[in-house]
Amino acid sequence: MGELKYLNKFFYLYKSKIIIGIIITIIARIFALVAPNLVGDSITLIEQYTLKNSIEIDFLKEQLLLNIIFIVGSALIAALFTFIMRQTLINVSRYIEFDLKNEIFIKYQELNVKFYKNNRIGDLMNRISEDVSKVRMYVGPALMYTINTVSLFVIIITYMVSVDPKLTAYAVIPLPILSLLIYKLSRQINIKSKSVQESLSKLTTFSQESFSGISIIKSNTIEDKVNYFMEEFANETKDKSIDLAKFQSWFFPMMLLLIGLSNIIVIYVGGNQYINGEIDLGVLAEFIIYVNMLTWPVATVGWVTSIVQQAEASQKRINEFLSQKSEIINENVKNYEISGEIIFNNVGLKYPETNIKALDNINFSVKAGESLGIIGSVGSGKSSVLELIVRNYDPDHGNIFIDNKNLREHNLDVIRKQVGYVPQSTFLFSDTIYNNINFGNIKSDENDIIHYSKLASIHDDIISFPKKYLSILGERGINLSGGQKQRVAIARALIKKPKILILDDSLSALDTETEHKIINNLKNHVKNITKIIVSHRISTVEQCDQILVLNQGKVIEIGTHQELCKIDGYYKETYDKQKTKK
Repeated sequence: MGELKYLNKFFYLYKSKIIIGIIITIIARIFALVAPNLVGDSITLIEQYTLKNSIEIDFLKEQLLLNIIFIVGSALIAALFTFIMRQTLINVSRYIEFDLKNEIFIKYQELNVKFYKNNRIGDLMNRISEDVSKVRMYVGPALMYTINTVSLFVIIITYMVSVDPKLTAYAVIPLPILSLLIYKLSRQINIKSKSVQESLSKLTTFSQESFSGISIIKSNTIEDKVNYFMEEFANETKDKSIDLAKFQSWFFPMMLLLIGLSNIIVIYVGGNQYINGEIDLGVLAEFIIYVNMLTWPVATVGWVTSIVQQAEASQKRINEFLSQKSEIINENVKNYEISGEIIFNNVGLKYPETNIKALDNINFSVKAGESLGIIGSVGSGKSSVLELIVRNYDPDHGNIFIDNKNLREHNLDVIRKQVGYVPQSTFLFSDTIYNNINFGNIKSDENDIIHYSKLASIHDDIISFPKKYLSILGERGINLSGGQKQRVAIARALIKKPKILILDDSLSALDTETEHKIINNLKNHVKNITKIIVSHRISTVEQCDQILVLNQGKVIEIGTHQELCKIDGYYKETYDKQKTKK
């Protein structure tokens, strides 16, 4: 249970509720033990009347009536306390589930981009849902039944010893055998539970990716192939789950067998004691009831063990992510404003996932309020420059300065709050257009939404929809065109009122007229902010104060549009080609 030690802090947090639950459980078990004792007394009284004639019939009737009343009353009280016990301990498990899911979600947000490149979304979702559900069974039902079982065992065995130590010793003979069998089976259940969860993660990931890429699947008519792989993953999960269920199914029959064996031993040994006059018939009946009362607690030992082993496997998978540290460390917690000046000084970057050198000794500077255009061929390092500015990665060597302060020394939250970033792959939420734009600044009102939508040249498109700004978008904005998604994302970035605006090829899906309109809006209406615009089209960056040309991670040209057009190089060649196509 080493992995489950992580949950001890939650048990400590809710220790008062757990202690109350334990006390209530003990009280419930004490009242539950009243009935067997009264049944034994009643049988003894009947024996004394029928066989020995040592008591009167009226006294017998009176005592039996009182015993029945006490039996019913104790059962009702035990049921009430059992209900309160369940409400107390099961509620604790829901609190812990809530806290654990929040902790995992917060951890997911803290981890850097590298983590998400190395792990699949379906697996992340499975760990925060299925694995946490398995853990909840440990901190809830398993904990409750463990407390219940231990309390009942201690109370029953203690009482049985006080009545007849010899008969008690015989009755518990099967228990060590049971413990050994549970130990052997639980080890296999732990291994098989982890395998089931890993297989389920594969199935979840494949399902999520299939639904997300359904348009690609349909357009390429590969439904049969996808169904084949889906069936393979589903069968693998099914087979592993059945294999686990087979091991789990051994528990209950073994419990019944061993409890039945205890009953036989009690009847045989106790029967001989009764024949020899060593015990009353009521004591023998009482012991048989107690042994059978242990049937459910002993049976739950197997069930609880199975739950604990599954929770151990799931918590191990959760701990793998919770123990990871983000390579991007934010050591500054101060709150302040930035002006937007950016300097790259001999910056180099190699992606750890692929070991590809993306940037090599990059040098440039952008004054606050100026605009920088970046162009280059595919894989030249354009997006890598932007990833460094928002500090999704740290450079391998060299330094990045914002407002003459090393980026590593800045408050990361401050930088990201004051940077409006529109990446190449536009992501929109399955929500209204209004909320998607408002996501950039939740304090903005309707006038702000409309204003920045106009600057992004998307307002006219939005008001043409039946529900206008309240139109619900499909997953990732699937019911919008590529150009519309880009413009909604630009509006979302602008509404932040950032000090630095980054557009990573975010106008690529637009026609030339709309592109010029947005560029002019950025130039004339969004002033005093630093703009960095990445594009493959010269028309997108030609109005920038400075243009950076990258090739294989190196700066090969830098200057204004007019300066670069005078140099026979990549920029002029690209400009001439694009000009000819027009």
